[in-house]
Amino acid sequence: MQMILMEQIEPIVIALWLSLKVAFFATLINFVCGILCAAFLFKYKNRWTSLLESFLTLPMVLPPTVLGYYLLVCFGSQSFIGEWLASYGIQLIFTLKGAIIAAAVVTFPLVLKPIQASFEQIPQAILDASKIIGLNEWQRLIIIILPMAWESVLAGLLLGFARSLGEFGATLMIAGSIPGKTQTISISIWEAVQAGNDQLAFALVVIISMVCILILWLVKVLNLRHWKQ
Repeated sequence: MQMILMEQIEPIVIALWLSLKVAFFATLINFVCGILCAAFLFKYKNRWTSLLESFLTLPMVLPPTVLGYYLLVCFGSQSFIGEWLASYGIQLIFTLKGAIIAAAVVTFPLVLKPIQASFEQIPQAILDASKIIGLNEWQRLIIIILPMAWESVLAGLLLGFARSLGEFGATLMIAGSIPGKTQTISISIWEAVQAGNDQLAFALVVIISMVCILILWLVKVLNLRHWKQ
């Protein structure tokens, strides 16, 4: 009986742990890239940056399988980037690193848009005052902009984290479904349904749903605090 229970719990724990790792590192990547891109788009506003913004938010409308195909083309063994990474011993296809990259690409717009919106709400008078006292661009970003926008930044990161936990299409295409290595919780649900293991699929669905509900509740709390200020 104990052996059967362990056999049921072990794949759930492994899948959840892999999903949390993918979501954490994907969110970390998007935290850095999202702030840098938002700051760049906030400073430079012209038709070229508008085109760049459209490109950066493209994952919001493209099917995940299309994004997965693009990632395969970019990082496959036959591509320039794939060969360059391979020369340094870095392999993305069918690895957890590939799953992280896929999740980061798919969820990047969810992180970028709230950060952009929060930057736009900062009063111009405060930014002008920071110039007068001699702050450079990096000092202004770290000392003025980020402290004023931290709640929206955190809300965007939580949304990206929640979406990364459930990412399926792009992750499956670039990382595959290798048990214990790249089989995240969403892929495990798909595999369990395909195998007719309804109990495992149900348990995984309940777990991922509870985690996502908790994260969405935190986002709502942060948004309410932001609007009350």
